[in-house]
Parts: sequence; C-alpha cells; structure tokens
Amino acid sequence: MSEPVIALCASADLQEGGLAVPFDVQYGGQTCRAFAIRYQGVAHAYLNRCTHVAMEMDYQPNRFFDDSGKWLLCATHGAAYAPDTGSCAGGPCRGGLVKIPLSESDSVVRWHTAYNLQPVVF
Repeated sequence: MSEPVIALCASADLQEGGLAVPFDVQYGGQTCRAFAIRYQGVAHAYLNRCTHVAMEMDYQPNRFFDDSGKWLLCATHGAAYAPDTGSCAGGPCRGGLVKIPLSESDSVVRWHTAYNLQPVVF
C-alpha cells in the first residue's frame, strides 16, 4: 500500500527563489513546520528545522533564501544548505535538512507522505 499524496499548493505559488509555502507535518510523533520552495525550476520541501540547533530557520516569515538566491539560510546561526538537496553547504550544520518528497503535475505541487512524515490531524 502506498502512502497518501497531499495537494500542497498551486505551482504558481512557488516562485523561483521567492517566499516559501509553509505547511505542518507530523514527524517522529511531533508537529513540525515544513516549507516548500522553488529552485532552478523544481519544487523542493524540507522540515523547517536547522540541523545545528533544532529550531525554525526563517529570518522573516517564509523567507529562507540568502540574498544571492543560492542558499537556504538559518537566520539564527548562519548555517547554509543547498536548496536542491538540503545538504549542508557551510556554517554550523550537523548534516542536511530532512527532505520531504514532492511531485508537480497539472499546476499543483503535492507532498508525499511517509511512515515518519504524516499530515497533522486536528
């Protein structure tokens, strides 16, 4: 049995290097913020949790890219991550970001749940 796929946003909501689309997930039994961005034309999503210190990364709501648009930055300690893989690119990282699989078709971005990444049930 495959895991559910959930519509996240319209493709147009993710602009290259622009604001992220936030969403909530259950990860390891905890409710966590996650975010989706567009980089080099492809949608990517990650848990909003820096690997240096487990805290949210955005310096302003839904802003993750540095001024160059080449890196995702943790505003608190300056850890930098590659937008396409989530791997540590510099600063005080301890590994890469937790990537959330996405797909995009018919102008909709969808996230793919997994055993450890589930929708939040209210």
